[in-house]
Amino acid sequence: MKLTAEIKVYGDPERLYSCFKPELADKKRSNFEIKKKKDYLLFDIKAKDSVALRATINGITKLITVYEKVNKV
Repeated sequence: MKLTAEIKVYGDPERLYSCFKPELADKKRSNFEIKKKKDYLLFDIKAKDSVALRATINGITKLITVYEKVNKV
């Protein structure tokens, strides 16, 4: 089974991209691409199974949480 998901994160695309760039290495069961748009970053996620999709989404959202907390300081 092949699964896909997209996540849009609004904010400063350049800063967000620099945070996620080290995470771009392909995994065995999932990967994601980052596309910089004018006002947001688009994560295009592809996975071979639901567990891999969930793990990738969790990893992305955890890093977004860290980004949010750092920017509030």
